[in-house]
Amino acid sequence: MIKGVIVEKLKKIEDERGKVMHMLRRDSPLFGGFGEIYFSVTYKGVVKAWKKHVKMTQHFAVPAGKIRLVIYDDRKGSATEGKIYELETGEDNYCLIKIPPLLWYGFQGLSNEPALIANCADIPHDPDEIKRLDPSDTTIPYIWNRS
Repeated sequence: MIKGVIVEKLKKIEDERGKVMHMLRRDSPLFGGFGEIYFSVTYKGVVKAWKKHVKMTQHFAVPAGKIRLVIYDDRKGSATEGKIYELETGEDNYCLIKIPPLLWYGFQGLSNEPALIANCADIPHDPDEIKRLDPSDTTIPYIWNRS
């Protein structure tokens, strides 16, 4: 695990009519404030990487489809500096993933149907606080499986 990243199983309530999938409550110890909620859709095999937020804490959940989420810690002096964390998450492994600022992350669609990623961020989107790298950038020691 990467220092500061938290993965928590989420509750699903299902019956013959459908289901309710919980994500994040304001009384959760993981909740640090509300900035915005947005959704990202990714298709099978597509990689959306690499991104690092300087200020934003993110809370991801994948209520539809499945992704591989990869997080890389390059924070100087961190107990997990140089480590990679990889998690497959989605409907079958429904989790809330808290990603604090200053960690690189990316994800790849794994399911045949589009994957829906919900993100509850603690601050509104600000393009000036985001850093980006190409998915193939060797600064991050990870090779995305494109199949």
